[in-house]
Amino acid sequence: MMRYLAFTTSAFQTRLAYRGQVWAQILGELVTVFAKIAIWVSIYRGIVSVDGITRADMLTYAILGGTLLGAWEWPHLVNTISTQIKTGDVAVFLLKPLHYPVMLLHSEIGNLGFKLTMVVVPVVIITSSVYGLLPPASVFHGAMFVAYWLLSFSLLFCLSAIAGLLSFWLMTAFSLEWLLRSLISILSGAFIPLWFFPENIAAIIKFLPFAWIGFHPTAVYLGKMDVGQTLLYFLIGLGWMLFLAGIVTLLWRRATQRIVVQGG
Repeated sequence: MMRYLAFTTSAFQTRLAYRGQVWAQILGELVTVFAKIAIWVSIYRGIVSVDGITRADMLTYAILGGTLLGAWEWPHLVNTISTQIKTGDVAVFLLKPLHYPVMLLHSEIGNLGFKLTMVVVPVVIITSSVYGLLPPASVFHGAMFVAYWLLSFSLLFCLSAIAGLLSFWLMTAFSLEWLLRSLISILSGAFIPLWFFPENIAAIIKFLPFAWIGFHPTAVYLGKMDVGQTLLYFLIGLGWMLFLAGIVTLLWRRATQRIVVQGG
């Protein structure tokens, strides 16, 4: 395990070496979050609530969705895998006692850690001081939000790894990245919560893995799920994570066989 932690430390230190870019990233995040907030402020002008969702709920939703739940730059993983496949660098990992997907996971944890500490925290503080951030609905909901947030990252990692590993057969991840980006934008509820979708459509989307990336964690934070629902949906999301992790493992196993058979 220690050899994998070295990748986490290395990724964090690499990002730290370019800390001059932090100010640009903070500014970019602020512009994005403030833009989302401005839209909801405009929609809620003169309105107390919509379907039981108040203006304060939506501002908190926008802040959390634009910062904590959007902290990880997942396209970086897709492009990293695709590039290593094109250059042949991925074959090097067959010579080491390492599991490639696990190595990628620890490396991305380092990238996420840097983004959280250097960018997300300042953005949350600034946006919260301007518009206000509601506290978790309860201690239980706050604790479960953390669990859902970890689950969100895990699911997004698996989806990104699948898209990247498919480059072994497609030789490019551009179209897959574009497709995944579109699916996440629409189905995760990161911008438009599933509360505002047509009921029959929302009933389907809320059981897809994308909903655990943005919608479910924030809904838990705001207390829009009771204890039973919170635990049930967490178990369903955990099931999705295990299923997708299995696909990642299968794809890597098939990919290693492809490398060995073709000789590179």
